[in-house]
Amino acid sequence: MGLDRLDNIMKRLRDRETGCEWDSVQTFETIAPYTIEEAYEVADAIQRGDMDALVDELGDLQLQVVFHARMAEEAGHFTLQDVLTRISDKLERRHPHIFGEAEEGGHHLWEVIKAEERSKLDDKSALAGVALALPALERAMKLQKRAARTGFDWPDIDGPKAKIREELDEIASAPPEELEEEVGDLLFAVVNFARFLKIEPEEALRKANRKFETRFRKIEQAPGFAEMDLDQMEELWVAAKKASVEA
Repeated sequence: MGLDRLDNIMKRLRDRETGCEWDSVQTFETIAPYTIEEAYEVADAIQRGDMDALVDELGDLQLQVVFHARMAEEAGHFTLQDVLTRISDKLERRHPHIFGEAEEGGHHLWEVIKAEERSKLDDKSALAGVALALPALERAMKLQKRAARTGFDWPDIDGPKAKIREELDEIASAPPEELEEEVGDLLFAVVNFARFLKIEPEEALRKANRKFETRFRKIEQAPGFAEMDLDQMEELWVAAKKASVEA
């Protein structure tokens, strides 16, 4: 009932004559950035442990699904019910040990079934289906994992470590017009290193961002901060770091 109500609200908002002047003119392309933003806001509420905010953010994310489905129905592509049917079918298909007759399940079986599904696509590459819109660090990790399944991978962690050193050397000698590419190669190598350590680079960087923000907000409150030189600021930074470790 709740989903039907939301769908009907969006239908009214999208009406070209009596609807909202903003909602009625949106397209898949204009709404996509909001969809990505809402997913991040869900993750942020979870990380903060704010369940009241999570209720709101999950609603905002659900609205994005309904918004896209409504535009698709208007264009004759598919309906919200098609979306719900497709995901329900997929979940049942990928859990044959629950909904079928398979004796064992688990993540390995899920990946096997996904691989079988990809084999039926026109794009036969092991990298097929890795979304372009993913955050760059996350997409790099997924590309590397897919390639590794084919055997294209370092035998141990020494390979990624050496690759990082190699990329640093290339940055040091690169002309200005090649720096962006070389820095990209370095970041890709760091993601590979994180993969061998079984660390999600996107999450690791988010935590590093939060840590930096917390410490910087603390030191910038010091009297006269704006007039300090770098050495004085560094002293405050070291003290803030020590305090956070001891806390």
